[in-house]
Amino acid sequence: METDLIPINEQLSLPAAELQFRFSTGGGPGGQHVNKTATRVTLLFDVANSPSLDEATRGRLLDRLASRLRGRGLLPLDVNEKR
Repeated sequence: METDLIPINEQLSLPAAELQFRFSTGGGPGGQHVNKTATRVTLLFDVANSPSLDEATRGRLLDRLASRLRGRGLLPLDVNEKR
């Protein structure tokens, strides 16, 4: 079985299995529809425990993204600009 790889840059691709997606309702204007449907998506990537990252890359990411990380190295990326 072939693993689905998501290219990050020329040197790094991540298996899709290492990414989690969560869907939720978005806030703000948009009428009643926005309060009933999942219009926001959050991508979660476990920087601290990813087997795809070498130690040097992991260390750089943990250091540079420290203010954005949740818990023990979980990076959330939220998108809710378009509805």
